[in-house]
Amino acid sequence: MADSDTLTLTRQSTELDVPWNVIVHDDPVNLMGYVTMVLMKIFGYDEKRASKLMMEVHQLGRSVVWTGQRERAEMHTQQLQAHQLKASIEKSA
Repeated sequence: MADSDTLTLTRQSTELDVPWNVIVHDDPVNLMGYVTMVLMKIFGYDEKRASKLMMEVHQLGRSVVWTGQRERAEMHTQQLQAHQLKASIEKSA
């Protein structure tokens, strides 16, 4: 090999992408009914499921409201934030 040749090493990954959690965090601003309505609107949850998740946020300070692919998790997080909810994503354990 000449001094100016470059050797490129590539690795193929067959590992599946880990699921990502969408987290809603408690805040002192939004009313519980509003949080429930937003969860129903964004995720299509029925009122019972949305209310259960909202109560987790209220009582525990946070709730995993959705789990799946990173790109969709980022989209859902942006939708929640557009509705003024505190939301983030994290890798699923």
